[in-house]
Amino acid sequence: MMRLNMAVSGDLDDKVALPGYDRAKVRPGVVHLGVGAFHRAHQAAIFDAALRSGDLRWGIVGVSLRSAGVRDQLAPQDGLYTLVVREGDEQQLRIIGAVADMLVAPEDPAAVVAALAAADTHLVTLTVTEKGYKLDPSSGSLREDDSDVAADLASLAAPRTAPGFIVAALAKRRAAGLLPFTAISCDNLPHNGGRLKQAVLTMARAHDATLADWIEANGAFPQTMVDRIVPATTDEDIAALAATLGVEDRGMVKTEPFCQWVIEDHFAGERPDFAALGVQLTKAVPPWEDAKLRLLNGAHSGLAYLGGLAGIDFVDQMVARDDARHFVETLWDEAQTTLSPPPGLDIASYRKALMARFANSALQHRTRQIAMDGSQKLPQRLLAPIAARQEAGASSPALCLAVAAWMRWQGGVEDSGARYTVDDPLADRTASALAGCGSTEERVDALLTIDSIFPKALAADSGFRADVTQWLNILENEGALAALSRV
Repeated sequence: MMRLNMAVSGDLDDKVALPGYDRAKVRPGVVHLGVGAFHRAHQAAIFDAALRSGDLRWGIVGVSLRSAGVRDQLAPQDGLYTLVVREGDEQQLRIIGAVADMLVAPEDPAAVVAALAAADTHLVTLTVTEKGYKLDPSSGSLREDDSDVAADLASLAAPRTAPGFIVAALAKRRAAGLLPFTAISCDNLPHNGGRLKQAVLTMARAHDATLADWIEANGAFPQTMVDRIVPATTDEDIAALAATLGVEDRGMVKTEPFCQWVIEDHFAGERPDFAALGVQLTKAVPPWEDAKLRLLNGAHSGLAYLGGLAGIDFVDQMVARDDARHFVETLWDEAQTTLSPPPGLDIASYRKALMARFANSALQHRTRQIAMDGSQKLPQRLLAPIAARQEAGASSPALCLAVAAWMRWQGGVEDSGARYTVDDPLADRTASALAGCGSTEERVDALLTIDSIFPKALAADSGFRADVTQWLNILENEGALAALSRV
């Protein structure tokens, strides 16, 4: 079947919304690191809307820091792909034309640095997942023991990490008399802008203290919060879209109608009219970030581990169960007490909307997709609200069940006995910690010693330890569904 590309897109205007602008006139004002499905469904769609409005400065140079997979999907399609927005039985189709070029960093790191250092580049956005920043999940400091970080600290001739590429490019911009770009982290890290800045400055100081001072004085690393559910695309999704369009789109992404982007109003240079594009600019992102991490992401993680252990594939199947809904509402009751909602965020309405989003069966959001990289997600999603409640003298049974479910998940065995591969950057470390443990208490103690995940004060809290141990004992002996019934 013919692939989607500009040559055939004109034949699709009765089925899908086309870009509607002259792509030949688009200037690449954005370099994006980590062109996965989330970026293509979120930031790229917003920059595409800017192009559709007539502001042609915001084309995207997409960069993959690891594999060539996305480049190989999009290159035969001239960078075009379909954004499929699904809710229930309805879907809307829109071809995104914002991706002007695609680079694969390991193939040509110099080309990536050149794109970042180009005069037209005003924004650098990142969705490299929590582990892509090479930060200690607990402290937020750069992991200097990581082999890629160590290589970049030694030389930036061929960078390997996101902070390394950013520093190498900023050094070239400074030498050329250009101002820094604005670097915008769009990942679920607490204080993501500050953590990216810290990583960049640490990397810069290892090479040139005056460069670090220049970046600190002139650069911008605004904090952000992004929210849109973007499940992984399946072969069935691609086949269904091909049946509708009559052409194959290997780069398609599927998502929900909801889309939110909150950005701290702090930029180093040019930017699109974000407010006109529906982006919220604010002086204080943390209240928005905490609400999203602790309500949406925290509940997602709990549903993912419990559902995965029970052999339940999709989030909507989980929240179709009364016991799982009760678990989510209880977890939200606990987490909500740790929040300071910003003006404009009604928590009761937000919770209601979240449950409706979880129940959207058209998304088919897999529990195993959400369960990936749990060691990088636990501190901000679950442990932070637990620690806040422990300090206030309150227990957190639902949040502690979610933590215990992660511990059980690290064992690699479903309740049915079926085995799976634990997809986590610390999988070897957690497996080593669990090896040889004979009792539930020993397993809890072994995992709590991993201080890159568990803050020492929380790990030493006897109440937290007892609650997690009790839940893990139930999970190991009775299973995830039995644990849900006990909440």
